[in-house]
Amino acid sequence: MRMHISVGPDGDYRTIGEAIQAAHYDSDVIIEIAEGTYREKLYIEKKNITLKGAGPDRTVITYSDGAKDIMPDGSRRGTFRSQTVFLSGEYCEIRDLTIENGAGTGMEAGQALAVYADASRVYMENVMLSSHQDTLFAAPLPTSVRQPGGFFGPRMLNDRLHTVQYYKNCVIKGDVDFIFGGADAVFDECEIIVCDRGEEINGYITAPSENLGKLGLCFRRCLIHGQSDDMAGTVFLGRPWRPTGRAVFMECRYDECIHKKRFSEWGTVEAAESEAFFAEYRPTDMSGADIDIKDRNPWVLKLDDSEAKKLNDIADSVIKRVIDK
Repeated sequence: MRMHISVGPDGDYRTIGEAIQAAHYDSDVIIEIAEGTYREKLYIEKKNITLKGAGPDRTVITYSDGAKDIMPDGSRRGTFRSQTVFLSGEYCEIRDLTIENGAGTGMEAGQALAVYADASRVYMENVMLSSHQDTLFAAPLPTSVRQPGGFFGPRMLNDRLHTVQYYKNCVIKGDVDFIFGGADAVFDECEIIVCDRGEEINGYITAPSENLGKLGLCFRRCLIHGQSDDMAGTVFLGRPWRPTGRAVFMECRYDECIHKKRFSEWGTVEAAESEAFFAEYRPTDMSGADIDIKDRNPWVLKLDDSEAKKLNDIADSVIKRVIDK
């Protein structure tokens, strides 16, 4: 059974949270969200649910929780309770809206997730995700925690779920480790914007952890650039949150913000080796000219056509798993 629910001044419900509560778990649910700004912290756990806005510049879901917030018991909120939207259940589709965390910079607020994506299958198209540190968590969590209580939140005691996720024509904005986690996640034709922190190192786009599948974080034909023109060489494509993290960038375009070493070890720029799988294929500059990545860290792979085809085939199979109902 398919349910259609509308949200807005003239809709079935005035808030998105009310609409989600009204949706039957086993139904195929489409929630149409009218233009407006919705200050809501959402938990979504349904079998098959779609949230559709009026456009990223017209429908905005926003909240402002940060990891440094002090809770009533005196503890800090922590990373994994800071999210504006938590996705769980079997299938979540989100289209044509913005999800943001307005808590502020990492120095001010700590980690501040826009989305904690832990549904079995996640599909986003024409969505803007905006924060600073840790914008998008593409779950699962790593298998072990480094700091006591570091995973405190919705999934800290659960078995790790192998999720598959697809982001198409999205805009993702942040600075430190702002696309991170252990999902098999494909990003096609997305725009990745790195905020200018005014630091020697302005950010790390990805921070992959252990991966239960065969892909990790895969970016194809994306546009990747700094927020300002004064960021040359201050951004890394990623660093391993856990030693076996996987991230690959294929046929992406970059401005001058990317550091010549391309990827960083966790904690130091000058590391000579890494267990992580970090790779690129046919990077180009903003004019479409090839970028010479000869100064990359020695453990960063430059893929040939055959290797790229194998990864593209795996990425296509991930997308098929996401969108096949």
